[in-house]
Amino acid sequence: MSTPEAPSLIEYPSDFPIKVMGRQSPGLAQEVVDIVVRHAPDFDAGSVEMRTSAQKNYLSITCVIRATSRDQLDNLYRELCDHPDVVIVL
Repeated sequence: MSTPEAPSLIEYPSDFPIKVMGRQSPGLAQEVVDIVVRHAPDFDAGSVEMRTSAQKNYLSITCVIRATSRDQLDNLYRELCDHPDVVIVL
């Protein structure tokens, strides 16, 4: 027996913030933006917010996308989590 999928708590379309935290590495921010644009082509890369950790070992990247479906978000999270320098995606 398969378990029915839980209803989404998000109404689509809606603005949805995604925070990516990763190890500081050259090109990480651009690679994250490239992944986000693949899943949300209308994403404005100029709206990205970044913060470096106190020890400068980690980078926090926040992107607000216009989410259109649960599948879109699931696929985006999956690809971001698969990146070798990404530690966590919220």
